[in-house]
Amino acid sequence: MVLVFRGEDVRRAVSPQVAYEAVRAAFVAHARGEWTMPPKVYVASYPAGDFRAMPALGAGHAVLKWVTSFPGNPARGLPTVTGLVLLSDAEDGRLLALLDAAAVTALRTAAAAVLAADTLARPDTRTYAVVGCGVNGAETVRLLRALGRDCLAYDVDPERAAAVAAEHGARAAAREEALACDVVVTVTPGAQPVFGEGSLRPGQHVSLMGADGPGKAEVALAELRRARLFCDDWEQASHGGELATAVEAGLVTRADVTELGAVLTGSAPGREGSGEITLFDSTGLAIQDLAIAKAAYAQASRLELETIAF
Repeated sequence: MVLVFRGEDVRRAVSPQVAYEAVRAAFVAHARGEWTMPPKVYVASYPAGDFRAMPALGAGHAVLKWVTSFPGNPARGLPTVTGLVLLSDAEDGRLLALLDAAAVTALRTAAAAVLAADTLARPDTRTYAVVGCGVNGAETVRLLRALGRDCLAYDVDPERAAAVAAEHGARAAAREEALACDVVVTVTPGAQPVFGEGSLRPGQHVSLMGADGPGKAEVALAELRRARLFCDDWEQASHGGELATAVEAGLVTRADVTELGAVLTGSAPGREGSGEITLFDSTGLAIQDLAIAKAAYAQASRLELETIAF
C-alpha cells in the first residue's frame, strides 16, 4: 500500500523549523556528493507555463517530482503550482508515498530562502521582508515568524499582503519600505523586476525565489554586476534561473557564482564584507523536495493517512 500525503498532511507532518533543518542538511549532503540529482527537465507550454520533472536520490530514498508552474492560474481561480512528489525505497524500488507537490514546494522554497539569508546576510541583520504573498511567499513569512524574526509582507494586492501578515503575526508594508530591508525575499512570478537598476542597497541580501524559468527576472540585469552572486545549483541556475540571461549575454560566468552548498560546507567563502550586496538565485532543487518528503514520511505513523494500492 502507498501512503497519500495531501497538502494538509504534509503541513501537519513537517513544521517550518523541521523543513529548514532538512533542507540545510540536503544542501550539505549534495555538496559532499552524498545525494545525487540530475538536472531539472522543463517541458515548456509557454506562454502559459511549464511542466517540470525533478528526480533525486539520497539516504535510502529516491524521489521524482512532477510539478507545474502556470503563473496566470490565480486569475482563473486555479493554483500556480500543482503536481505530485513520488517517494520510493532506494533499496528495492518500492513506491512508498505520494505527496502533494504544492505543499512540499512551499516548505522547501521558504526553507531555502531563509537558509540562504542566514548564511549570506550581514551578522547584524535586523529587518526582513517578503515580497510576493502567494502560497510560497506566505510560507516564507510563516517560517520567519516561526524562527522569531519580525517580518514585513508586501504584495501588489494589498489585501493579500494584509491577510498573510495577519495570519502569521507579520506586518503589511508599502513596497518602498519592504525593499529597503536588510534581507528581502522575492517570491513573485518574475514577469517584471522587483529591483530596478541602482536600487539594491550596500550590505543588503536578497533571496531571489521567483525567477525559476526562461524569461523571468526579479532583479535588473545591471544589478547582478554590483553583487556577490550565489545560487542553489549552477547547472540549473545558468540555464533557467535569475542568472540565465546574464550568462547568455556573457556578463556572468561560472567563476562569478558560488553554490550555497559550498558555503555551508566551508569549501567556499560567503559574504566577505558588511557592505557587499549578496544575491541568491534559487531555481528549486529535487534534493530539497527529497528532504521534505523524507521528513514527512518519517512522521507517517502518527498521522491518519489515506492509502492506495498499485
